[in-house]
Amino acid sequence: MNRMNFSAHIPTRLIFGAGELNKLAECKLPGKKALVVISAGTSMRKYGYLDRVCELLKKNGAETVVFDKILANPIKTHVMEGAAICREKRCDFVVGLGGGSTIDSAKSIAIMAVNDGDYWDYISGGTGKGKAVKNALPIVAISTTAGTGTEMDPWTVITNEETNEKIGFGCSLTFPAISIVDPELMLSIPPAFTAYQGFDAFFHAAEGYIASIASPISDLYALEAVRLLYKYLPVAVKNGSDLKARSKVAWAATLAGMVESTSSCTSEHSMEHAMSAYYPKLPHGAGLIAISEAYFTTFKNDRMKRYMKMFETMTEKKSARPSDFIDALAFLKKECGVDNIKLSDYGITPEDFPRFADNAVNTMGGLFSFDPRPLNRTEIIDIYAKSYK
Repeated sequence: MNRMNFSAHIPTRLIFGAGELNKLAECKLPGKKALVVISAGTSMRKYGYLDRVCELLKKNGAETVVFDKILANPIKTHVMEGAAICREKRCDFVVGLGGGSTIDSAKSIAIMAVNDGDYWDYISGGTGKGKAVKNALPIVAISTTAGTGTEMDPWTVITNEETNEKIGFGCSLTFPAISIVDPELMLSIPPAFTAYQGFDAFFHAAEGYIASIASPISDLYALEAVRLLYKYLPVAVKNGSDLKARSKVAWAATLAGMVESTSSCTSEHSMEHAMSAYYPKLPHGAGLIAISEAYFTTFKNDRMKRYMKMFETMTEKKSARPSDFIDALAFLKKECGVDNIKLSDYGITPEDFPRFADNAVNTMGGLFSFDPRPLNRTEIIDIYAKSYK
């Protein structure tokens, strides 16, 4: 824990700040023809982001092809379809424009555009075959949400809808070549989704801070991320047009992505992936929020000093006990209006808990190895039970 032996490698050029999307017209691109990947929703067209990106790429000498089928919880079918179009149209790089699901899908499409077989052949965990990825097209990430941090890490989370497996995957080839984080593109996000996304970033940082492989450099990123989110996420939720708050939250989410590149998420993410694998209408951030207090309470005596340090960083107050962090987390949830998420509203029942536990361990069991201590199956089910409404 917090060893002084560590490595760091984040080979992504980050372009950050309000109005910085315009740099897309002048920065050196990794290709001449882009597959632009967006969601199946309307926002990228409604707010003019798609047209703007295509025009900026055109000014920079690149042609574009649009693939617009990505779901909030992206699926393998669309990865394979996007890759087939990428090959057919002879695109030589992939642009992910949108939130985490879109950028994740762009990474996975970039793999399958130049590798044989099925995407699940390359997945480690579950029914994946774990084949080595030999190559990938370059990726450009353009974030319109502040949550996943996928713009600064190699990870991509895709669901195999045939097997109900939602698994994170990545390698050095899936780091974006260029990432543009422009908070002006985030002003239109509704309050609830601002909160869901912001809490996803919060948990990337907090999990990475208590993880067994945390390092001095990931600690720097993690503590600054939780500090910024505690201070500015409620402001961004209550006033989405506050560009300063949006910028601070966006920077926190980017830092949390850097935590994922230098430490790791823990089993909270495995447990949520199991829920949204079976119930894909459950937003990832909402699922994390729902189980968070029970989850972090489980480890409060295993990382006492780290819980207290997070509380002190967030609140600028002296901590007397590790439960102070749990109290601060509960306060942040209330301030953001997400303290009463009901898993039952998404169709989840207590009968689901055992299969969630088995799915979490079988598909993303690797994250459990980074927990402060091993969890047994009874404890996993108990976290779901204590979180249920």
